[in-house]
Amino acid sequence: MDFINSNKEYDLVTMGEVMLRLSPPGTDKISQSYTFDKKAGGAELNVASGSAVLGIRSALITKLPENKIGHFIRNMIRYGNVSDDCIVYDHSGQSRLGIYYYETGAYPRKSSVIYDRANSAMTTLKIDEIDPSIYGKTSVFHVSGITLALNEQLRETTIEVMKKFKEGGAVISFDINYRASLWDEETARKTVTSVFPYVDILFVSEETSRRMLQKTGTLEEIMKSYCEEYGCKVVCTTRRDVVSPKIHNFSSKIYYDGKFYEEEPYMNIEVVDRVGSGDAYLAGALYGMITCDDMQKVIEYGNAMSAVKNTVMGDMSCSSLGEIDSIIASHKATGHQDEMNR
Repeated sequence: MDFINSNKEYDLVTMGEVMLRLSPPGTDKISQSYTFDKKAGGAELNVASGSAVLGIRSALITKLPENKIGHFIRNMIRYGNVSDDCIVYDHSGQSRLGIYYYETGAYPRKSSVIYDRANSAMTTLKIDEIDPSIYGKTSVFHVSGITLALNEQLRETTIEVMKKFKEGGAVISFDINYRASLWDEETARKTVTSVFPYVDILFVSEETSRRMLQKTGTLEEIMKSYCEEYGCKVVCTTRRDVVSPKIHNFSSKIYYDGKFYEEEPYMNIEVVDRVGSGDAYLAGALYGMITCDDMQKVIEYGNAMSAVKNTVMGDMSCSSLGEIDSIIASHKATGHQDEMNR
């Protein structure tokens, strides 16, 4: 996109907490399981990694405890092709890594999440712990409302970081990603609307627009309003229809430069693990905005990344550009298709 300056050291820098994800095998319940599978999880890591695997240069600002668990997360960040140059380490000996437990549902039992993330290392991040040189080194900076929600100190740090990246010439990408379990609607609404003037690329669900942000009108009118009221350049809204825990439909709509973009939805996605599929959409969409000047391609990358992420375990997307291009081609094709790539 012509509003993105691509002549920077990094194409994308994100900032957020990375947690340890513990999941019982298969569809076992947490209350009955004796073992847990260990993975890394975090919205901003998922976005940075998903984009990087497609081929752009990304980095993550986060804070980890200086111990073996922190080292595991660092290694997973590297595994996702994301630079670890911006990691801040807590050497206090008192810090901890946030944990979340994920239980996969099977109809009629819904999937569920239990958080154990209070007082994690990331919540103590201060502005002076971040190398100030990073603010001028990236084309796009991305953060989510989850990072703003964790506590007041991190909220202040995050808003200051957004301002500094904006001053450094970066395009600001923001996913509202409202979580009622993390903060109340009034606090979220006040905080989110205060950062809107810095935001160039906005990701927001229709439900969040109508409920937490109290927007009214058609979806198209709501999407336009973010550009008219706050100066956002791009507004992206996703829609997920949950048929059952194992079958989802997915689509999205993008508003840019006075025009709406969409395509046929992905129907009957066979869901193996839905966690991170929204972040995968962002990863694909941001990759498209950074690398091409065709918003229709942007929506195709975003939708395909989200659809495919649902079919693999773990939070982080692991789809190559070749795989995504193949998925897009199949989605647009008509008539007979081979059942196997061989």
